Amino acid sequence: MEEIRLLAPTAILGYGFPADSLQRGMAEKPHLIGVDAGSTDPGPYYLGSGKSFTDRVAVKRDLLLILQVAVPAGIPVVIGSAGGSGGNMHLDWTVAIVEEVARELGLVFTMARIEAEFNRDYVAKELREGNILPLPGVPPITEDDVLSSARIVGQMGLEPVMLALERGAQVVVAGRAYDPVCFAALPVWKGFDPGLALHLGKILECAAIAAVPGSGRDCMLGVLRKDHFLVRPTNPDRACTPVSVAAHSLYEKSDPFHLHGPGGSLDLTATAYSRHDDRTVLVTGTRFVHAPYTIKLEGVRRAGYRSVSVAGTRDPVMIGLIEEILDGVKNSVADNFGRKGDYFLNFHLYGKNGVMGEKEPLQRTAHELGIVMEVVAGSQEEANALLSFARSTLLHFGYPGRLSTAGNLAFPYSPSDFEAGEVFEFSIYHLLNGADALTHFPVEIRQVGGEPGSG
Repeated sequence: MEEIRLLAPTAILGYGFPADSLQRGMAEKPHLIGVDAGSTDPGPYYLGSGKSFTDRVAVKRDLLLILQVAVPAGIPVVIGSAGGSGGNMHLDWTVAIVEEVARELGLVFTMARIEAEFNRDYVAKELREGNILPLPGVPPITEDDVLSSARIVGQMGLEPVMLALERGAQVVVAGRAYDPVCFAALPVWKGFDPGLALHLGKILECAAIAAVPGSGRDCMLGVLRKDHFLVRPTNPDRACTPVSVAAHSLYEKSDPFHLHGPGGSLDLTATAYSRHDDRTVLVTGTRFVHAPYTIKLEGVRRAGYRSVSVAGTRDPVMIGLIEEILDGVKNSVADNFGRKGDYFLNFHLYGKNGVMGEKEPLQRTAHELGIVMEVVAGSQEEANALLSFARSTLLHFGYPGRLSTAGNLAFPYSPSDFEAGEVFEFSIYHLLNGADALTHFPVEIRQVGGEPGSG
């Protein structure tokens, strides 16, 4: 096999893509369609709650378009980090949509379901034995951190997906996975260079974001050969350039030359990017450096319940004194409820430092401020009560130079307060050292589909 063609329809399953871009990709006769479905970017809530950060209707739409062209053509479809976070609930949610689409389209195929959840007691044992290592900048964890976690997942490498393909899976639905895996597993299984395959997968997992103009909801094609790969968008209105592809290779990485993953790292010190034609970039020189096998663990625990209120002010006197005023509100809340350490009260000031907080380098006087009031407490009722008191206190807070005897704030919504529900925080963001590549990621093979409308 001289080359293998890999098609990425979208950056995240559920983000969408133009149907004609998919058809152009299919005209290239791809050997695999890969879709990364997850990320930790939306924060810990989705892993803890078991919910997807993408909408079911949008995910089903993408899967319907993909499966109706891929399955009849015999093209494997690999989905990584199913349901956004890759836990068992997310995995089952995605599998149910795949099965629903299969019934509606009358498709029959072999599907692999690959779990990625870890047992808390097992992780605690590995911690006691010294096999849980912190990532750079992450503090060590305790056994209580592990046992208090609501859910723990591990990022699988190539091996479980390769095993699923070897067992004849035409559709692979995998739990939490290293992002490039859904593209790189097939070519590595077929004997292609793992460094080039994983690097190409790194670019394809965000689809046309690496093109100009970039977009997460458009298709990208990768062509992997023995000593290089090509990458280009299927939409003629987009193009890849050496700069756009090189820039995306550094995406979300603190080290521009060494990209770590399960079982080793990509070495980009000799990687070269060159223009192949007006819309295609050729990449050479990437190497895979083997290392002791590690699995990145992601765990979250419940931190409480959140209530939020949004308001604005245009009073220049209040804006000039806003820090002192907010300190006064916090003191009033603490005085009234007498539980200063039992809740979290915060104000995000948009127009001042709402994005960067204390690290904001630009200190300018705004003509208006957007104020997001947030309370996290042990129950939703407590959070509601604390927010209500903080909001009303700020609304009527007296300060030097205040002329109005009514409210200080403008509220865009009624009701002004919103229950945001459960709050989770990351409790584990660490490496499991010396792990087996397959043991923790069981592969289940099942037959899916039948006639339209069948049960």
